[in-house]
Amino acid sequence: MTRYLSICAFLLACSTLLSAQPAEVLNAAKLQNALKKLNTLGSVLYVAAHPDDENTAFIAYCANERLFRATYLSMTRGDGGQNLIGSEQSELLGIIRTQELLAARRIDGGEQMFTRALDFGFSKTPDETFKIWGKDRVLADVVWAIRKMRPDVIVTRFPTTGEGGHGHHTASAILAGEAFAAAGDPNRFPEQLKFVKVWQAKRLLWNAWLPIIEARKANGGNANIAQYPTIDLSAYNSLLGKSATELAAESRSMHKSQGFGVSALRGEAINYFEHLAGDSAKGDIFSGVDMTWSRIKGGAEIGKLLDEARKAFQPENPAAILPTLAKAYKAMNDVQKATGEDYWIPQKRKELLEVMRSASGMWIEAIAQNQPQQGETGFSGVPGGTVRIAASIVSRTVGSIMLKRVLFPFSGDSIIGKPLQMGKFQTITVTKTIPASTPLSQPYWLQSPPEKGVFTVADQTLIGQPENKPALEVSFVVVIGNEEITFTAPVLHRRTDRVLGELYRPFAVTPAVALNLPQRAFVFADSASKEVSVLVQANTPKAVGTVRLRLPEGWKATPENVPFTLTNKGDEVRAVFSVKPPLVSVNPDEYVVAEASVGTTATTTVSKGMTTISYTHIPAQTVFPDAKARLVRMELRKTVKTIGYIDGASDDVAEYLKQCGFAVTMLSDDEIETGNLSRYDAIVSGIRVYNDNARPRLRQQYRRLMEYVAAGGTMIVQYQLSSGLVTDSIGPYPFTLSRDRVTEEDATVKILKANHPLFNEPNVITPQDFDGWVQERGLYFASKWDDRYESLFSCNDAGDTEKKGGMLLARHGKGAFIYTGYAWFRQLPAGVGGAYRIMTNLLHAAQTLNAAGQQPAKTEQKK
Repeated sequence: MTRYLSICAFLLACSTLLSAQPAEVLNAAKLQNALKKLNTLGSVLYVAAHPDDENTAFIAYCANERLFRATYLSMTRGDGGQNLIGSEQSELLGIIRTQELLAARRIDGGEQMFTRALDFGFSKTPDETFKIWGKDRVLADVVWAIRKMRPDVIVTRFPTTGEGGHGHHTASAILAGEAFAAAGDPNRFPEQLKFVKVWQAKRLLWNAWLPIIEARKANGGNANIAQYPTIDLSAYNSLLGKSATELAAESRSMHKSQGFGVSALRGEAINYFEHLAGDSAKGDIFSGVDMTWSRIKGGAEIGKLLDEARKAFQPENPAAILPTLAKAYKAMNDVQKATGEDYWIPQKRKELLEVMRSASGMWIEAIAQNQPQQGETGFSGVPGGTVRIAASIVSRTVGSIMLKRVLFPFSGDSIIGKPLQMGKFQTITVTKTIPASTPLSQPYWLQSPPEKGVFTVADQTLIGQPENKPALEVSFVVVIGNEEITFTAPVLHRRTDRVLGELYRPFAVTPAVALNLPQRAFVFADSASKEVSVLVQANTPKAVGTVRLRLPEGWKATPENVPFTLTNKGDEVRAVFSVKPPLVSVNPDEYVVAEASVGTTATTTVSKGMTTISYTHIPAQTVFPDAKARLVRMELRKTVKTIGYIDGASDDVAEYLKQCGFAVTMLSDDEIETGNLSRYDAIVSGIRVYNDNARPRLRQQYRRLMEYVAAGGTMIVQYQLSSGLVTDSIGPYPFTLSRDRVTEEDATVKILKANHPLFNEPNVITPQDFDGWVQERGLYFASKWDDRYESLFSCNDAGDTEKKGGMLLARHGKGAFIYTGYAWFRQLPAGVGGAYRIMTNLLHAAQTLNAAGQQPAKTEQKK
């Protein structure tokens, strides 16, 4: 019995999608749909690799039309992808894409899970993917998800045969197939069985793609489209006023960082499903699955009561069914005690509570309030500090509901014992001390350094969770129909924006001070000292202490420490140090760490930064990265001084060029069109500036930029997507972009012309300059180019063909034009010394070639 109760509590805790806003009160139409769902006991798990891989129409159909529990299991959080809306990369991008998935699920009605797998960028084969992830580690997570969610049917997005195009895609399908069998085997991953039970889904299907089916048939396969089960996902729900495909468009459009906004499909949307394992479907892919309360011993009475409530539901008076719902709540508890059922009853009880709350028109909230007398704002607190919580409740329909008590965090409750009066907003405000042992609100998968290929998560019960549980919660205990019922609300902070209106964010537990370094890497191009500043931000009033830099042997900071006194929460001061590098540094893996001692008597050591990710389509997220940055010490020769930069998306290259001593100016459209471009030694365009209307006037600015090159300038264009270009005229002569890429960051790079001036001036470039690269070599290489371009490098992934289109150079007049697909936007922020040396040489291209005596080229650029 004890084990069953622990499993029950665990599954219930895991089942809620957390969101940074008070729970919605369902309108009458949604409430009626939710009542129908209470009597549907079916579950489906959809499996793919990344955020935005999921078929949102299928999830919306299952959750809203068939009323199943529909879960999307994504292998990764998308941390290795691109970012169209900001500069966040890696783990910060993973947080954005996690929240975009949760926002999508709030629209389409599904739930969200993840494995621990890292998105390490594009992978060409599942073998490479498994090598990096560690196949058994991620397989264990997929088995865990199946045992937790107990799906009747599992559906994969991708085939196992590779047509998905990405190694992660194919790997997700392979893992789903192996986990389908392993989840039901008690000898596989038995350590999980302390928390979950073995589970055998009824069938495994592939959400088949019609072009692949037709191609198989054309190639002599036995694919017969008529034999594939189908679903028309365009089913219209009159209660919601939308079809599943319309919900899907809204859901998919939440993937804003990937530019995946789509228009709704209003009409037939036939999907095909191929049988992979388990019982064959007979017509309906859910055939043979008992989706009624009959699948639960003793469940018939529960189903009868819920059906009675559904039939008696009055849209104008939803509270009238509360007594019946209270009986159903009691019946669920009685059956669970009698049978030990630990999955469907906890899940349906959670759904029932939301139906009861909405039927009563009940609004509950727990708001962390500002404490201006202490100089505090309420969105965060620190271990050992205080938080002022206003817990409020109101019932807005006629009904007999008594508020018995309110349970606050860190022990203690308020005894009320009074009926809720319709429309009377009741608030209880308390101030609580946050225990000194309370952990920071760091996303659980970022609390420890990752292993190769996967995040490190020590607590088995956290694996799969989309996000942390709320830092603080308040529970409201009410009595409805003689049943004591508990509703729980996360502690949030609320503010009013004059444009956006009411906004919420999760309450966060933060360090007493945050230490933010301005860059991820500091580049010392010679032996001169450089200023390194640390932004010290107070997260509590009266923050007093000192900040210092911990440096590797041979490095020196002056002064040794900087004292700070910050009166109010939110106050900031910049601690400035002069850092002297060694004459020579042979260790490429050196870091500076900012560290603060906080307090006057009993001091606390802090070495964390604080980053807030804030976009209007997702809740604000607070992250605490280590307060450290890479130190890059090298001798970098250069004579170029001024650079004009055309900024792109997700691109911090300009900031890191400044660190090398270049004077970088961000170029506006007006500057490109009417300014004096000759004052720049080189012009660099950021990634994807020619895509998706990031800089639409580049089409008109083409001739002006080519005139700049012809007059003796150097222009470097970093990678651009092969589709969605605002113009095909990028360089002086034609070249064709492709999706060619080299994903192995340690792939051998061949310098095709070792004696070329660009590899010898002003710095000598050697193969060692390609050591230590991160994630990938490059992407969106050119596949075809005019003879007037010369290819400078070649590389390829293991087993792939040689790719020579990653670095193209052309003379144009007195100047030089370069297209480069190599991933400078990753290497420079990561502090890869060789990348700085190569980029510096590229910036000198026109100057170097002219000094080497190369004749200027004719200026007949592409029309």
